[in-house]
Amino acid sequence: MIQIAVRFLVGGAVVSIFAIIGDLLKPKSFAGLFGAAPSVALATLGLTVATEGTLYAATEARSMMGGAIAFFAYASCVSWVMMRYEIEAVWITVCALPLWLGIVFAL
Repeated sequence: MIQIAVRFLVGGAVVSIFAIIGDLLKPKSFAGLFGAAPSVALATLGLTVATEGTLYAATEARSMMGGAIAFFAYASCVSWVMMRYEIEAVWITVCALPLWLGIVFAL
């Protein structure tokens, strides 16, 4: 229970810091990029180092990087298909999920 409370507090503080950074940057469309994912990842890695050690945290960090690479490929594919063809977003996002999962498991 204490770990969840610490994760909540650290995550909230880091989210606030990233939100301030995003608010200072131009254009404002970048603000959302700095909102949640980086701060949650940093809070999780910090707690993992404290509780499980650096070796386990390094494995988690590599997994996070693999997920980010797979998400980039997925988002690029979805945006390309949506710009090229007139397909509803819900269909292409659902149909492209195997691409994301395939890249994640391959990495």
